[in-house]
Amino acid sequence: MQENILIRKALESDVADMVKLMSDNFLGQQREQIEGEIAQSYYDAFHTIDRDINQMLVAVTSDNKLIGTLQISFITNMSFMGAKRALIEGVHVDKDLRGKGIGKIMMEWAINEARKSGCRFVQLTSNKQRLDAHRFYKKLGFTPSHEGFKLDLVGS
Repeated sequence: MQENILIRKALESDVADMVKLMSDNFLGQQREQIEGEIAQSYYDAFHTIDRDINQMLVAVTSDNKLIGTLQISFITNMSFMGAKRALIEGVHVDKDLRGKGIGKIMMEWAINEARKSGCRFVQLTSNKQRLDAHRFYKKLGFTPSHEGFKLDLVGS
């Protein structure tokens, strides 16, 4: 399996499969809409991300089947003397392939992309309910150094 993996920039034709992948866990089932036709809002988001030079939406395939996805946002900020950082979000691996090293390959690839882009840091957030993911990120060397906060502007 691992020798057939291709990591590439996502294409519009990947959107429907990406949405299905995002919905195949307990959190995604609550927030993604996969019934019927894929909502136009997913395609709108894809195009916004695709046009932004500081964003990279990634498709991971094996034998032309989407098996993973993630998004990298490159952020330049004033702290650390104007250091650039990579924010990795939306990491999803096909539920039937979890635990087989695909996520590690994806994350190592993303970290390497951050290095190539001149980033000083790579950071991510992970829902507090995703304890397996937390163990996975810690094995990769990530430390839970900050407390994250979110304000839901639609639900409030």
